[in-house]
Amino acid sequence: MSGHTENEITIAAPFDLVWDVTNDLENWPRLFSEYRSVEVLGREGDKTTFRLTMHPDDNGQVWSWVSERETHRDARTVRARRVEPGPFEFMDIRWEYAQTPDGGTRMRWIQDFAMKPTAPVDDAGMTDHLNRNTRIQMDLIREKIERRARVRTEYAESTVSN
Repeated sequence: MSGHTENEITIAAPFDLVWDVTNDLENWPRLFSEYRSVEVLGREGDKTTFRLTMHPDDNGQVWSWVSERETHRDARTVRARRVEPGPFEFMDIRWEYAQTPDGGTRMRWIQDFAMKPTAPVDDAGMTDHLNRNTRIQMDLIREKIERRARVRTEYAESTVSN
């Protein structure tokens, strides 16, 4: 058995802004509420290897792992996988971006994974957790990017009117 999640959100901001903010790994601790730190271990072209460390969970456990992430801006996709899977047998992630007719951006995250038999949660439990948490993170990201887009628009409008 394995787990699969698909979640999406529409952000009232242009693709370039959404892409740049969501793919700025070094700033993920300020973008996501769950990450304490990101350490970039290497870059090769569009592929980045990095360590993510989360804030302690309710039991005081700090989770950390190494992932590889490859961006494909022209295709508006990102593929990632955990190199150090931790409690997962595997974790593969795909992000997809699409411009909406009103100038916004639809962002979709797809996660395929399987938990190890020794993991503290099974595939169904992790699916539930990821679906809940992904929605929380996507809402936070939308708020932050839309706020940034409004500030840019207000600034551009104020410089034109002066």
